[in-house]
Formats: sequence, structure tokens, C-alpha cells
Amino acid sequence: MLSERELERYDRQIMIFGKEGQEKLKNSKVAVVGVGGLGSPVAYYLAAAGIGTLLLIDEQTPELSNLNRQVLHWEEDLDKNSKPISAKWKLERFNSDIKIETFVGRLSEENIDEILEGVEVIVDCLDNFETRFLLDDYAQRKKIPLVHGAVEGTYGQVTTIVPGFTKSLREIFPNVGRKKEKFPILGATAGVIGTLQAMEVVKLLTGIGEPLLNKLLIVDLAFNTFDVVELK
Repeated sequence: MLSERELERYDRQIMIFGKEGQEKLKNSKVAVVGVGGLGSPVAYYLAAAGIGTLLLIDEQTPELSNLNRQVLHWEEDLDKNSKPISAKWKLERFNSDIKIETFVGRLSEENIDEILEGVEVIVDCLDNFETRFLLDDYAQRKKIPLVHGAVEGTYGQVTTIVPGFTKSLREIFPNVGRKKEKFPILGATAGVIGTLQAMEVVKLLTGIGEPLLNKLLIVDLAFNTFDVVELK
């Protein structure tokens, strides 16, 4: 049931998917795995949309070189607060009606079932395929949607995995190389791709629109190109 405050706060989006859609968002739990360049806009916009519970997962502490893109973290967080704790503090003050849970650490085969218990959608905001494939395996096993995003330079990509209906992440990217130690990235690129990921989550939970199922959206912001690759 939505409160009067929530009806007012979410009035503009209730006009799109109705009170029922907003209640679905309120009653949902979403995991944002990686609270950096992608995770920052994803968490911000999911909090703004009224996702009832956000689980923020990361093992790192913000560094000065992160601040060109990781907008949930400020100078006062540098070498002090972990990224989930840093983000939690801001998001609770941005939307006090939602619940923010955190896990500071690395996901593993041993702990993933316990940490992601009760999650309805997983958002991949990572920078390495080792952990991405761990999420993919869990999503396939638990039949939970996984929203993938990745960025480098002015490029980005997004796709949504629904077990039993779409290709898995391993099938889409069978030959990935090792993680680069350092790669170029513009903050606006992460902002655009993260926002698209947040929209995929809202579409999955409310049923509006068409998520990127068996489709890979590839973006190059330097030349304003948006291409959709069919994955079937």
C-alpha cells in the first residue's frame, strides 16, 4: 500500500505504470553489484524510482581517480568509507522511504547464496568477467534476471539476461580476456549506461516497455551511435 507521501513523490511515474506498478517497485529487492561508475547512477535512479530495498555490494574504498565518474562518492569518503557505506549514507538522505542494505566484500561461490537471498533482480555494475560469470551462474541457477552493463572510454553496452528465455552471459561473451588493470572512462559514459541499466530494472519489475532480451545495446557517445545487436 502506498502512503500519501509516496503517491505525491512518485506521481509523475505513477502516470506511466499506475499505482500497481509503483507498489511492485516498493515491494521489490534489487542487488547492485559494484558501486562505482555504473553502480552510482544505477543506485541513484533505482532509489529515485522507489525500489523498496537496495542491496549494495562492493569491496573497495573510493579513490581520488574514481571521482570523475563515481558520483555517489565525495572527497570526504576518500580512503575512509567503503563504497557501499559511502553510497548508503547519501541514498538514505535522498529517499528515506526505502531500505538500503550493504555488503562490504567480494562475492564468492561460498557466500553468494546467502548474500543475494531474496533478491529479485541483479544489476551487474562490475569491471571484470570473473565475478560477472559468478553472477550469471547464480542467476541461471536461481532463475533471477540479470542486467549487464559495461563501459570503456566513450563506449558502453547493456543487455538483460532472463534465465530460460535469453542467452546467458557466458553464451554471449564466450571469449573474454583478462581484466585490464586500467582503462579510460568518461563519467558521462558511465552515467548514460548506468541509467539505461536502471531503466531495464524498472521495465522488468513493472512490465512496461520492452527490456533488452536477447539484444545487446552498444553505444558510442563520441559519435552518438546506438546500435542493437540481435543475439538469437
